[in-house]
Amino acid sequence: MRIWPTPRFQVRLAPGLHVSNARHLLWHSYLVRGLGSSQCSTPNESGGDVVIVGAGGFGRETIEAVRAEASSMSHSRRLIGVVDSDPGRFNLARLASLGVPYLGTDLEWLGSNPSAEFVIGIGDPRIKARVHRRFIAAGLHPATVVHPSATVGSNCVLAPGTIICAGVQVSSFVTLGLHSHLNPNATVGHDAVIGDYVSVNPGAIISGRVTCHSEVLVGAGATVLQNLTIGSGATIGAMACVTRDVPSKAVAVGVPARWRG
Repeated sequence: MRIWPTPRFQVRLAPGLHVSNARHLLWHSYLVRGLGSSQCSTPNESGGDVVIVGAGGFGRETIEAVRAEASSMSHSRRLIGVVDSDPGRFNLARLASLGVPYLGTDLEWLGSNPSAEFVIGIGDPRIKARVHRRFIAAGLHPATVVHPSATVGSNCVLAPGTIICAGVQVSSFVTLGLHSHLNPNATVGHDAVIGDYVSVNPGAIISGRVTCHSEVLVGAGATVLQNLTIGSGATIGAMACVTRDVPSKAVAVGVPARWRG
């Protein structure tokens, strides 16, 4: 376990967890010491502007989480809009009904020399990785969003870009990597390590001491039993029950889960 002290908190990295940019982790992660999510604070307590990348379904769920977090905490974070390279009429109409401005494509917005933080409201792990690299290259920093109805246990590490939606339960000593997404009502058990760009879909259960390597997608309602390892780029199908380690890039489906790839 590596520990970097900061003026106000400590950031801990579990052995073997890949984090793309240690400087961003240092200043944007936070260590939760037994507090409910409504009591947690990030290093950027003064808030600031945030932009959501992605106008689709998860992007709109992220809008709700950002708004709920801002209304429940004493900081001035402001959602200034959404960027999307191809939003489509349906998603644009949904944004308009929510009163959220569409700021153009990501390249158009990045060309305006912005200073806001960003979160990636896109579920596909590989796309998240590409978007992260593009925005970091532009000098921007990812924000961390925790819905106030979520429960986060003690001694958890939330890396930059983490999004925790409504009803999520995160137990103690959990590590969440860059741009890890926990969809509504997902559960992550004690001592789990969730790598960079992982997406855990609604109602999925990651049991205690599970390690999910980077770019894993866990489908809705799936269960990963305790002490298992999910290799990088693997996909766990909806409602699957994983009872043994899953190799990298495999697609695991069924009960008990079998895979191909």
